[in-house]
Amino acid sequence: MATTDSLTSPVLTFHDGRTIPQLGYGVWQVEDSVAERVVGEAFEAGYRHIDTAAIYGNESGVGRAIASSGLAREDMFITTKLWNADQGAGKVGPAFEASLDKLGVEYVDLYLIHWLQPKRGLYVETWQELVKLQASGRARSIGVSNFTVETIQEIERETGVLPVINQVETHPYFPQAELRAFETSSGILHESWSPLGQGKGLLEDPVLQAIAEKHGATPSQVVIAWHLALGNVVIPKSVTSERIVENWSSLGVVLDSEDLAAIAQLDKGAAGRIGADPAQADFA
Repeated sequence: MATTDSLTSPVLTFHDGRTIPQLGYGVWQVEDSVAERVVGEAFEAGYRHIDTAAIYGNESGVGRAIASSGLAREDMFITTKLWNADQGAGKVGPAFEASLDKLGVEYVDLYLIHWLQPKRGLYVETWQELVKLQASGRARSIGVSNFTVETIQEIERETGVLPVINQVETHPYFPQAELRAFETSSGILHESWSPLGQGKGLLEDPVLQAIAEKHGATPSQVVIAWHLALGNVVIPKSVTSERIVENWSSLGVVLDSEDLAAIAQLDKGAAGRIGADPAQADFA
């Protein structure tokens, strides 16, 4: 396996022409007081793509890490997300400004609607507001998180603008094959949250452990390498220094067709879902 110093993330291209590092670092459930340290360690390991959200409560900590990193702003890729309570015309702008202020940046590289919230029915007008933010240049690219095929088609039909990416729960027990196929055919990138299955048995799966042993890797590295091989953008999270580096080192793991075929058999369909179903989830 290559050393971490020699590893760089592949870069994928959005349909709007901008690019995103395929392997990023996520900070869900990271306390604000911890975020500065772990994001700083992620930068040191080689990550340049950081994924946060307003509801995580750690944008300020991420901002402190950005400020102290010594990296040029253009060498980082920063994503944040609009929370559910801030959907709708009149609310998006102030929420976006609050995120920029906490992050200490003049723009974000990617701004996402965090959840669909189908019963509230605000996602179309919310998407219209994101389109305006992109036109202003302060949100370089715009996308969605936890959207369905039908609602992605609806917001494009209503606005003429297709999201560049859809961030949803994805892992070997719940690979989202149908959704990914639609996204690929539409030119949308697929981004995986909870890519390691939230520690709920996935990494103990004997198939993944056998593949890990074959490659002299860990099961976590195998799963991240699987995401990368499928073309998913992937944002593993850890607050452990060694694990942050270990996850980055997944870039040195190359799975073969036999490995990918074996992992494909782990698909549990809807039974493999850990989080909420976006088509049903409505929470503030």
